[in-house]
Amino acid sequence: MPNARTMKLLTGVLEIILAIPFIGGLIVIGWGYAPLVIMLILHLITLLMSNANRESSAGSILGIVTSCLAWIPFVGWFLHLVTGLALLLGALASPRRA
Repeated sequence: MPNARTMKLLTGVLEIILAIPFIGGLIVIGWGYAPLVIMLILHLITLLMSNANRESSAGSILGIVTSCLAWIPFVGWFLHLVTGLALLLGALASPRRA
C-alpha cells in the first residue's frame, strides 16, 4: 500500500472519530484545540504525498479547510464527517500498485 493511501486512510479514520457527536467535541476542547493543529499538519503531509504520487488531493485540501473551521460548533461536526468520508473514499479509489 503506497504511503499516500495509508495517510488518507489514517486521516480519514481520525476525521471520522472527530465527527462522533460529543466525543469529538470533548477530544478537541479537552486537548485545547491541539487536535485541529495536529490534523492540519497531517493533512498537509498527506497533500504533499498525494501530489508526489499524482493522486487525488481533494480530501486533503478539504481537510485543511476543516482544520481551520472546525472550531465552529456543528460546522466542525459536519466538516469532519464530510472530510473523513472524502478521504476514505479517496484512499479506496486510489490505484493499487504492486
